[in-house]
Amino acid sequence: MGNSSSKVPDWQSSYARERKAFKLQNLFHSISTCKEAPGELQKHRTQSKVGSDEIVLPRFIFIYLCVSSHKCGNNPSFRGEVKIKAAREASASAVPQISCDVRAGKITNVEFIVKCPPGCQDPRYHVYGADVYASYSSVCGAAVHSGVLDNSGGKILVRKVAGQSGYKGSYSNGVQSLSLPRWRESFVISEGKPQKGVTYPSSLTYSSSKSPAAKAGKWETARADQSPPVPGTAAQPVTVTQAPGTTAIEAAHTTLPKPSPSAGSTASGLRPQPAGQRSKDLGEPALWKPESVLLDAGFVPKEELSTQSLEPASQGDPSCKVDLSFLIDGSSSIGKRRFRIQKQFLTDVAQTLDIGPAGPLMGVVQYGDNPATQFNLKTHMNSQDVKAAIEKISQRGGFLFLPGRAISFVTKNFFSKFNGNRGGAPNVAVVMVDGWPTDKVEEASRLARESGINIFFITIEGASENEKQYMLEPNFANKAVCRTNGFYSLTVQNWFSLHKTVQPLVKRVCDTDRLACSKTCLNSADIGFVIDGSSSVGTSNFRTVLQFVANLSREFEISDTDTRIGAMQYTYEQRLEFGFDEYSTKSDVLNAIKRVGYWSGGTSTGAAIHYALEQLFKKSKPNKRKLMILITDGRSYDDIRIPAMLAHHKGVITYAIGVAWAAQDELDIVATHPARDHAFFVDEFDNLYKVVPKVIQNICTEFNSQPRN
Repeated sequence: MGNSSSKVPDWQSSYARERKAFKLQNLFHSISTCKEAPGELQKHRTQSKVGSDEIVLPRFIFIYLCVSSHKCGNNPSFRGEVKIKAAREASASAVPQISCDVRAGKITNVEFIVKCPPGCQDPRYHVYGADVYASYSSVCGAAVHSGVLDNSGGKILVRKVAGQSGYKGSYSNGVQSLSLPRWRESFVISEGKPQKGVTYPSSLTYSSSKSPAAKAGKWETARADQSPPVPGTAAQPVTVTQAPGTTAIEAAHTTLPKPSPSAGSTASGLRPQPAGQRSKDLGEPALWKPESVLLDAGFVPKEELSTQSLEPASQGDPSCKVDLSFLIDGSSSIGKRRFRIQKQFLTDVAQTLDIGPAGPLMGVVQYGDNPATQFNLKTHMNSQDVKAAIEKISQRGGFLFLPGRAISFVTKNFFSKFNGNRGGAPNVAVVMVDGWPTDKVEEASRLARESGINIFFITIEGASENEKQYMLEPNFANKAVCRTNGFYSLTVQNWFSLHKTVQPLVKRVCDTDRLACSKTCLNSADIGFVIDGSSSVGTSNFRTVLQFVANLSREFEISDTDTRIGAMQYTYEQRLEFGFDEYSTKSDVLNAIKRVGYWSGGTSTGAAIHYALEQLFKKSKPNKRKLMILITDGRSYDDIRIPAMLAHHKGVITYAIGVAWAAQDELDIVATHPARDHAFFVDEFDNLYKVVPKVIQNICTEFNSQPRN
């Protein structure tokens, strides 16, 4: 009487094993001799059975044996089919998917491709920096900010790079990134196209078990026989492996165990398994990678829990937003002791200033024979880092003492956008002088002032009356500073009294309203164009006049706080084309000029000047230079003398540009005195472009010749 649960006779088991071995031998023989095409081999692979036993050859062994076979290697059709199978296998490999809130710092892989979901263009996914992002940023949020992805999501390539100081925030592609003074690690993003010869991970390794995938949903109930984590065990990275077609949330549900209640009561989040402990859900020991320690060294747990703790204690004092350069004496003649006192002075200044992205920024140039930048404006973003950098400065030495050369160096190199110059912040250079210079500073300082740099001089132990005969420029400080009213010069009797200068200097440097040299000939005017639109000009020539107006405007720094542009057109009547407060960017101004339409009519220049004073310059800012640039091609039908005198009386500097039939005597009356510097004439409209550099040069020459007191 048969029993279904009876044991299989030994002879049947032996027969099954022999049949299985025979089938396996035939399968390997077919592969090694390449008697069958890969499709047939695959069929063999899946159909070689003995009873319920199936001979399954792992795919990587299957391909390896085929490719390594000499005969297969010489069989083009076979090789081609193998390549197709390998390509299909590669294309089927999973690209890890992450959620919008995954931060790059949580992923220990150095380079990887991931897929972002839709909807990451959201302010709750914080991004820090631009182009190069701090690793505390949302990976997908940064991808949208950079323009690599739009809000619909997609694949991206992420590469980790070194940390840096001064991550600048910006608004781009619907994402507002934030500023950050420094972070230990950065990353860059590009399109999700694999680079040739690079293998990318199909799963990501996270620096803690609180993986973003895990946070998305509830955990499965832990198995009863699963051991809880040991309290106090150091957290190790956990590899989250996602199957093709699964989401990050699904991967979390299927791969990571839930801690026991006792473990949950002692920790705010999930603890990973200790390294090497087998997880019965995963079936594999937790993986550990050395780069996780390198990338996350110094990671403060509180910073993982809150974005607010990432923000610096201070963004800097906004009432003292200046770009500041100190030129310190590093020549051998100063000696080591005085050099240390000089460094201590800089440290005290850095401590007093609240340095930060929204406040003052500070850099140092050391000079002697030749100047050199110790650190620039964007190197350090808080007072503590600046102090630490000052401590590391070593004396360069040198026999000469050349502050004039140092000022030229700062003018040409230091205050550049590349070195952190912010444009809207006043530029200040503080020159420290021991005794007196061994070169001339006047010419170098003049060029610095004309570039918008506010020069301060601190003279320590200056020359006595008897020593002044040895000086190249006895009155060097007054020849160098921005103004000669004493505001920009500080004299210190001896080095031991230098510390008393810290507070007075900081107070003056931060008094941005008095930093007069920040204003240059190109960024400190309200310029009103008065354009003749009479019938004698004609449509074609009128477009040439507008091009002349655009060429002049293009030379100035245009913004709400810099130079502003307005324009009006006149015939017998007058029309305001746009006022000073309508456009605050150069591109907007140039587009507005293009849109001005030709009017046609008579020529009433006197009435036009009066209209410009009432409609344009009445709305000029008090601290702006008022420049009127009038362009006409003929004699006026009305009186111009009284309106011209009124313009001069109101402080409006007038440039008169005459073309073709314009009367030279009228140009001289309209133009500000001396007429030779403010009145220009060309015989035809096509020559107007030649006047542009002359007008700009005269505007700047006049501006720079103002008394410095």
